Amino acid sequence: MPHASGHPVAPDDTAIPPVVRNWAGNITFNAARVHTPPSMERLREIVAGSSSVRVLGSGHSFNTIADTHGDLISVAGLPRTVEVDTTAATVTVGAGLRFAEFTGAVHRAGLALHNLGSLPHISVAGACATGTHGSGTGNGNLASAVRALELVTADGELLTLARGDEDFAGAVVALGAAGVVTRMTLDLVPGHDFRQWVYEGLPYARLRERFDDVLSAAYSVSLFTSWRTDQVDQVWLKQRIGDGDPDPAPETWLGAVLADGPRHPVPGMDAGTCTVQSGVPGPWHERLPHFRPEFTPSNGDELQSEYFVAREDGLAAFDALTAIGERIAPLLQIGEIRTVAADDLWLSPAYGRDSVAFHFTWHPDEAALTPVLAAIEEALAPFDARPHWGKVFTMGPEQVSGLYERYTDFEALTAKLDPRGVFRNDLIERYFPGGR
Repeated sequence: MPHASGHPVAPDDTAIPPVVRNWAGNITFNAARVHTPPSMERLREIVAGSSSVRVLGSGHSFNTIADTHGDLISVAGLPRTVEVDTTAATVTVGAGLRFAEFTGAVHRAGLALHNLGSLPHISVAGACATGTHGSGTGNGNLASAVRALELVTADGELLTLARGDEDFAGAVVALGAAGVVTRMTLDLVPGHDFRQWVYEGLPYARLRERFDDVLSAAYSVSLFTSWRTDQVDQVWLKQRIGDGDPDPAPETWLGAVLADGPRHPVPGMDAGTCTVQSGVPGPWHERLPHFRPEFTPSNGDELQSEYFVAREDGLAAFDALTAIGERIAPLLQIGEIRTVAADDLWLSPAYGRDSVAFHFTWHPDEAALTPVLAAIEEALAPFDARPHWGKVFTMGPEQVSGLYERYTDFEALTAKLDPRGVFRNDLIERYFPGGR
């Protein structure tokens, strides 16, 4: 199976594994062996016989969360389950599937996921394990749809956890530290068509006056800003048809102007890779993502960071970032501001609080980026900003541990489920030393 960087992943052990990198190319994995087991039996055998295992999803993480010096496993070779239960309003999928590989079947059954991330190219297990999200004041992250999950534990046994089980809320956003997730059951909602409009040039002054109103203006809202000027470059409004939103959209809105054609969030990039805009109706899975699955949205020459603050702190956090905009802008391709509804998943960046997420897509200059991230984290420290687990940040474990009420509970859970430390790597060891 080709992974994100295009190199083949071996179907079984290799004495000298192929070079395996993440999608952005900034991480080269240190695995001694790379596996794509074709069956559950083989997967369980590998895990039970290994002292160190990590799982590689679609490679869209930007730090060493998936790295290992032992066995790197892709579950993309396992049976590609897609089971839609219209009575229960659920879909059960193989954890290695990318969202684009099963959302069409859900749509044809008249159902939908409550939300999708910007990229339909990412794997469902990897997205849920790191708390990845879409946008919308009423929409939880992608992991909040998980009703049950099956995983292979450190001894090679199968464990199924369902919502309401004692350990469930700690095992969904688990950073790969609880086991190898093999199947997931996701809650569904009735299917809807959507349309999206793009506005340009929303003045910061109007955003400050109506911050919460702007972020609540549609089912899903994304604000794209370069932090170079005193205005938001683009506002993407994804409207569920039937919610009473005007069609056609007004030519101006809060000082912003309706785009006269399709737009890409990053200046100069081809808008043809983006989902259809200009108010053209279409099914949920073809409008909620920013990018179309048949195209690679960029060449991977980027790094990403993201920080989550409580929604009531969103405007103050925005002002704090605006104050250091001259440091952010030179390294930035584009920034994005979104909302995420609260959930009860222990390590979710939106745990216990409705959140505003500040996302940064950077030029790939790690040396120059490090002090800028430190400045961002200092600016957002008064708001207890939580970093995205799969992206680049500089906060140390003493800072991160204080941001999560259930941090020590998660350490205890991983110690219970993985007493041999099979699923631990350098990142897990650093941030969760009590999970041994």
